[in-house]
Amino acid sequence: MKKYVRGTAIVGVLTLAVAACGSKPTEENAGGSANKDFKACMVSDSGGFDDKSFNQTSYKGLQDAVKAKGLTEVKAESKSDNDYPTNMTAMVNAKCNVIVAVGFKLEDATEKAAKANTGIKFAIVDSAPDTAKVGEIPNLKPLLFNTAQTSFQAGYLAAAMSKTGKVGTFGGIKIPTVTIFMDGFAEGVKYYNTQKSKNVQVLGWDDAKQTGLFTNDFEDKAKGQTNAQNLITQGADIIFPVAGPAGLGGLQAAKASSGKVNAIWVDTDGCVSAAEYCSVLISSVQKGMDVAVQDAIESVVDNKFDNTQFTGTLENGGTSLAPFHEFDSKVPADVKTELDQIKADIVSGKITVASKAQPKAS
Repeated sequence: MKKYVRGTAIVGVLTLAVAACGSKPTEENAGGSANKDFKACMVSDSGGFDDKSFNQTSYKGLQDAVKAKGLTEVKAESKSDNDYPTNMTAMVNAKCNVIVAVGFKLEDATEKAAKANTGIKFAIVDSAPDTAKVGEIPNLKPLLFNTAQTSFQAGYLAAAMSKTGKVGTFGGIKIPTVTIFMDGFAEGVKYYNTQKSKNVQVLGWDDAKQTGLFTNDFEDKAKGQTNAQNLITQGADIIFPVAGPAGLGGLQAAKASSGKVNAIWVDTDGCVSAAEYCSVLISSVQKGMDVAVQDAIESVVDNKFDNTQFTGTLENGGTSLAPFHEFDSKVPADVKTELDQIKADIVSGKITVASKAQPKAS
């Protein structure tokens, strides 16, 4: 897997779009394409490709691969969890060369499709086959990210920036790819308290009991706003939403506070993906899904594909804290130095992140 900095050549793109539930593809030729017969395909989860977070970042990786290699793009946007098997079948029927599934919730549909279609290469974001249950799947590559590490930094940052001594988090659905962020965040706050002899409280998640506040979906912004407002009412002045588009409701609540409440975003740099909320975003926990997806697709084009699990970490740049943007002058220099040291200590093993939701070693 390449390091997370690259240049990309821009070439013509041939695009096929497949709507949810496998309706007839539409074709648009945007110019000459070097590998137009190679179909690079993607199925979103129910958050959709414009979620300003998880799916959108993964989709950028598909787009980057298509541009760099001159491929044909095919995509299926799922409107609900019921669409996953149908959309995966649509990709198979479209004779895709590689199919990328975005998210843990597509695990079952992806594994079944990969096992039934050994001539197609697959990759899945945030999931790895349980080989003890389903056996080895040679044509399926897992793309995982240890966001507990970066969320640890985010928790420390939130604790350092809080004025009320209370910070809050809420999730979308209680699954490991969500709770991994919440675990790391809570651990980072605890580390701050230990280092500084403080008592900053985490509202919305108890990492020891694994209980907390959830919207129970990734789509309902109103639920996200309500959850955030509940945390704010309890005194939280920094919010860490881990809920995809539903989490945007949390940013709305922060923005409506007239400067009293700020937030930290997840999956991608929120000041880029959701720029309208940049004024309340201290930073973001980034996952390099775009680069991982692009690399996975290009490995198939270049006949270098393997099913070895990729795990993005602080060490390899697969996960990182985003720039502070409008908060750069507000984050104290000593806090920035401490965050750098925390990164170094996590990489070296001096700091151990405990979350059980962390990806297992490949």
